[in-house]
Amino acid sequence: MSNPVDDVPIRDSMIRLGQLLKLANLVEDGVEATELIKNGLVKVNGEIDDRRGRQLRNGDTVTVNNQTVRVVAPAED
Repeated sequence: MSNPVDDVPIRDSMIRLGQLLKLANLVEDGVEATELIKNGLVKVNGEIDDRRGRQLRNGDTVTVNNQTVRVVAPAED
């Protein structure tokens, strides 16, 4: 059984991985985000990603500790 995916709306067309982890309340702060990413505990679109500055766009998913969130960017005009 898969875990539910929570949508996380963002203001712009992209957000960096470290920022999304904080916005989605998956981490307390940037230090925790850095540690999780550095230790290979964060998956982006199902693949481990160790780049805190990874740019995420609409529809990308991020999984940490069996919690998955999906980036929802505003519609482009």
